[in-house]
Amino acid sequence: MRSIVSILSAAAVIAAVSCSGPKDGDYSLTLLTTNDVHGTFFDSTYVGNNVKRSLYAVKYVVDSVRAAEGAENVILLDAGDIVQGDNAAYYFNYVDTITPHVYPRMAKYMGYDAVVLGNHDIEAGHPVYDRLARDLKAEGIPLLAGNAIRNDNGQRYFPIYTVLKRNGLKVAVLGYDNANIAGWLPERLWSGMKFESLIPLVQDDVDAVIAKEKPHLVIVAVHSATGEGDGKVLESQGLDLMKTLHGVDLLVCSHDHRPKVVESDSICLINSGSHSRFVGHGKISFSVKNGKIIDKKLEADLLPVERSRIDTKMSQVFHDDFKAVKEFTIKKVGDLKVDLVTRDAYKGMSHYLNLIHTISLSCSPARISFAAPLTFNGTVKAGTLVYNDLFTVYPFENQVYVVNMTGTEVKDYLEVSYDNWINTISKPSEHVLKIVNRQDPRTGAESWSFVGRSYNFDSAGGLVYTVDVTKPFGERVGIESLSGGEPFDPGKTYPVAMTSYRASGGGGLMVKTGIDTGKIEERVVEMYPEFRKLLYDYLMDKGSIDPAAIGDKKTIGEWRFVPERIAGPALEKDMDLLFGKR
Repeated sequence: MRSIVSILSAAAVIAAVSCSGPKDGDYSLTLLTTNDVHGTFFDSTYVGNNVKRSLYAVKYVVDSVRAAEGAENVILLDAGDIVQGDNAAYYFNYVDTITPHVYPRMAKYMGYDAVVLGNHDIEAGHPVYDRLARDLKAEGIPLLAGNAIRNDNGQRYFPIYTVLKRNGLKVAVLGYDNANIAGWLPERLWSGMKFESLIPLVQDDVDAVIAKEKPHLVIVAVHSATGEGDGKVLESQGLDLMKTLHGVDLLVCSHDHRPKVVESDSICLINSGSHSRFVGHGKISFSVKNGKIIDKKLEADLLPVERSRIDTKMSQVFHDDFKAVKEFTIKKVGDLKVDLVTRDAYKGMSHYLNLIHTISLSCSPARISFAAPLTFNGTVKAGTLVYNDLFTVYPFENQVYVVNMTGTEVKDYLEVSYDNWINTISKPSEHVLKIVNRQDPRTGAESWSFVGRSYNFDSAGGLVYTVDVTKPFGERVGIESLSGGEPFDPGKTYPVAMTSYRASGGGGLMVKTGIDTGKIEERVVEMYPEFRKLLYDYLMDKGSIDPAAIGDKKTIGEWRFVPERIAGPALEKDMDLLFGKR
């Protein structure tokens, strides 16, 4: 276990004015939490008059609780993934880097006591999250990530904890990022540090903080999914922690976007989901006798956020920021001559992935590209394109890497990918797509959905190949040639364009192919900017997205499911179940 001295050297300690200790009597403390807000700062979709859930609406809920419970009895935390996923986050991350970032100003206005770093915050890069940490600190709010360990001296890169005082009570709040950063992101985004597993680190830190600070209550917030509690998934350690932590009253989880509450007599777990849909709500009721807490009772639930009930004063305060983002968002960037529909990619070639492959293959020296539909069911209609549309086409800040792979690895990779989303069938009446009728844990609604995640359903550009749905895994993919007609050689090395997420091991496709992503730098021959910038540059150069240009088979190649007499009807049937008949 690290020494208490080294742990405390990185800690931020913030204390509100209070009396020296709690008086005897009955008390309650309320914890409110958000997580995975993903840039939902403003309540407008920027284009049209649609209203979305936002921090304005979260503020309304928080103020309602503060009014009912007393502001001095409420703590407000966020568990990470803040500055990625929306035009507002993108604008203040990369476009306007002079104006103080909007999120720290909003966090101060809303009265956040602490914020935890998420993996998508790390994805924004050192300039963004280092600035975020500085700006939050200037507002009196610590950015916590206790498992980020510096490579040079073994100390913590971010603060581990903060101590809050409420009615003479000391409340320790510890925060941690996801432990699987290396499986999500290239090392250059988190250079100078490494991320440790939350077990046993969190318990070691809790013990050290209790010994030093002697808090009355302890809260742990982690940017880690709830998980199954089986200790097998590094990025989903929520229930693992709940089962093993001692001395902790409330545990906040996140990352998986799935609202969840788990209660017990000694600790409660709260995961508020994502995108400002809920506010996590934990309550600790207790008595104090002779300076000690007795008769402690824990409760937890989720408070729904109504998108139309907002803090109107907050919307006025940040109106100029919203206007700046909107003006950037509605700027014309080109013309689209065909609808881009992401769901078409599940049954074969599509205009959407043709575009992705075309741009990826322009990243020299790429000869092959791998790409997947990044939105489950997104559509961009033909017509004038504004910058806002580029977020629908490509919602993430992934870079493009060109990685050397052998022909055998390319074929094996495609076998792994297609096994994520198709079954082996012998007749059209069977399910060719791996789908199931189940309740969505994020919404509660029952519907047909993929067993796996569609953003891991990669197809290839630059090749001519077939996928035989009647054959088993390992024998489905038949590669005929490269797109220009050159024979495909399993023993030859090919430069392959893919996202930085995929190259770093995201989705597990590279690992299942047998590639050590921990040594991916040895295979990377070129790195390009974020794909959305490449898309923007393409539009600035071409002026439009034309199906004839992005569908050039000499560039992108061609693939299809075979045999058509079985695959065709089976795909149509399953697509109807997923999306309804068209």
